[in-house]
Amino acid sequence: MRRVVGRAARWAASRPDVAGLLLVGSCARGAARADSDVDLVLLTRTPSAYDGDTWAAGLGLPVPVRTRRWGAVVERRFATPTGLEAEFAVGSPSWAATGPVDPGTRRVVSDGARVLYDPAGLLARLEAACGDP
Repeated sequence: MRRVVGRAARWAASRPDVAGLLLVGSCARGAARADSDVDLVLLTRTPSAYDGDTWAAGLGLPVPVRTRRWGAVVERRFATPTGLEAEFAVGSPSWAATGPVDPGTRRVVSDGARVLYDPAGLLARLEAACGDP
């Protein structure tokens, strides 16, 4: 899990279109189990660039598992060769809007979140608005 998270953070920092990367869920809370997946929110100025599966191969996520829409984001789930699954909720930076915070966004952040890449402080402002340190 740590390798996938570290690789994703380095990858996000190398992409000029990425506005933020947030680790959420059990991994962010420090409560991951052996059967847990890695849940990430990827905020980008060009969400349509992530419609296909090819971008994930560079992250070592060669096997697409499913794609579905959840409100303002599109969930892209991939499996590693070891069977670990990584889910990217891909959306625009507006997902992290704080005036006011969307109830769904607040639930995700309040359930456990750790900022991995935040060049403009967008995710730090979101965490503050949700009452997280």
